[in-house]
Amino acid sequence: MDVINIQGTDDTPNVILDKASGQFEISGRSLPEDVNMFYEPILDWIDQYSEDPNDHTEFNFKLEYFNTASSKVILDILLKFEEIVETGKEVVIKWHYHEDEEDMLEAGEEYSDIVEIPFDYVLYTD
Repeated sequence: MDVINIQGTDDTPNVILDKASGQFEISGRSLPEDVNMFYEPILDWIDQYSEDPNDHTEFNFKLEYFNTASSKVILDILLKFEEIVETGKEVVIKWHYHEDEEDMLEAGEEYSDIVEIPFDYVLYTD
């Protein structure tokens, strides 16, 4: 599988999807002008990955901010990983949040209530 490695901007997140190294991360800010265009290759990659996933997948969300349109796509990503869990593979979501951003912790907790995937909450400071 190809590696996706997108360098983030002020409006788009860093994205690393690398099956071979086991690196799966979306970080930074997510408020792309066209959320569907930005995330389409990422969702396609996850669909392809789900056909032959690693036995253990640890997906890191290290978002500082995301808009409403991005929140829908984050849920879509989580639902795809929930399907992988249903095949018997292990998936853990590492939800990183800044100590000053209680909203981001709450967002992770809300996603955790929707999908059947274990969430680990990771507090960080600057």
